[in-house]
Amino acid sequence: MFRRRAQNQQEIDTEHDEKVRQLRDALAPLSGRSLMFCTDVCLRRYLEARNWNLDKARKMLEETLKWRSTYKPEEIRWHEVAHEGETGKVSKANFHDRNGRSVLIMRPGKQNTASPEGNIRHLVYLMENAILNLPEGQEQMSWLIDFNGWSLNTNVPIKTARDIIYILQNHYPERLAIVVLYSPPRIFQAFWKVVKYFVDQKTFQKIKFVYPNNKDSLELMKTFFDTDNLPSEFGGKGTLEYDHEEFSRLMAFDDVKTAKFWGLDENPCHATKGTLNQRRIQTQ
Repeated sequence: MFRRRAQNQQEIDTEHDEKVRQLRDALAPLSGRSLMFCTDVCLRRYLEARNWNLDKARKMLEETLKWRSTYKPEEIRWHEVAHEGETGKVSKANFHDRNGRSVLIMRPGKQNTASPEGNIRHLVYLMENAILNLPEGQEQMSWLIDFNGWSLNTNVPIKTARDIIYILQNHYPERLAIVVLYSPPRIFQAFWKVVKYFVDQKTFQKIKFVYPNNKDSLELMKTFFDTDNLPSEFGGKGTLEYDHEEFSRLMAFDDVKTAKFWGLDENPCHATKGTLNQRRIQTQ
């Protein structure tokens, strides 16, 4: 039985490898950043997102390449979006989940601006940064969303939420391992009833509602996260203190890594509120 399973898996792997090759052949000739972006692992993610349908995966990937050529997410630098992060509404955690994946922490109750484009660029920047810093062999990350302090007044508009979901699902497929909505208030249900219709089925299955007084919820958290590392806001024993200046220092350093990865000429960024001069970072 085990031999049969191994043989079946080998056949599936062979078929998938062939699909990756076919997808690459179906794309127009690539160069520059598009060529760098379209690794075999990347092509596999797009095929997986479209249930290994070659035509649908090709269309999806071509739309992403068009979006990246105009939006240029790899060129966004921290000093451009730092003001969006002053309250720590989205940040990269200093710990990983049980599978070694990077973790993004979101605190929508700390929403501090009303700019739809600013919110989106800030999140795209942090997605690109999290991907750059994924441990070797990891393609996905986890999201922890803390609803402490959330209200309809701090909530992003429905249209902005829809645009964010569209970008994540269509331009960052198979990047999310799990999304934890921690202790959402009852009033959130009204917002969720609208937003969930924009979420595709694959992403929907990764979204988990977790409540601190629910035993099953707490056990679910333990399967994904080590409670010693998990901040107390999420039922763990760790602490979560966002230091904007320190986070800015780390992001400025990562901006240099990003520029080197994509082969871009990087000029030192002038310090803005909450950021540090990259030249200072490089000399420390």
